Amino acid sequence: MARARNKRKPVAEMNVVPYIDVMLVLLVIFMVTAPMLNQGVKVDLPKVSSEALPQDNNTQVLTISIKADKTYYWNLGSEVDTEKQQDRAMTLPQMTDAVTKIIRVGNEGGKRTQVFIRGDKSVDYGAVMGAMGGLQKAGVGNVGLITEAP
Repeated sequence: MARARNKRKPVAEMNVVPYIDVMLVLLVIFMVTAPMLNQGVKVDLPKVSSEALPQDNNTQVLTISIKADKTYYWNLGSEVDTEKQQDRAMTLPQMTDAVTKIIRVGNEGGKRTQVFIRGDKSVDYGAVMGAMGGLQKAGVGNVGLITEAP
């Protein structure tokens, strides 16, 4: 009696389940580490010296000063008079209203208004951004930031 032989054919398919497991683990690792790569980049900013911008006769300069206690002051003219400003402390809404009036009067007189912000270095970023938001509400499109020369 002849025995029937069971011939097994070799399986030509590759088992990909372990590879899928490895890929999922790598995906989780990249998803966890990717947000950490964008945080905490140390940047050493250069100091730049530049010349003053040329003045236009048809331009008025408005300077907004922000003190460390988050009080706002404004000065109209190219020279900032710190002694006259001491008694004109304002809140952000008051400063926004004052700037809106100054811009409106300047536009009626045919003058363009350049606005600059002088922020104390100890004031937090939110106060400066609040001033910039208030200036945007007042209709100011461009704002310059004043720093000290190195």
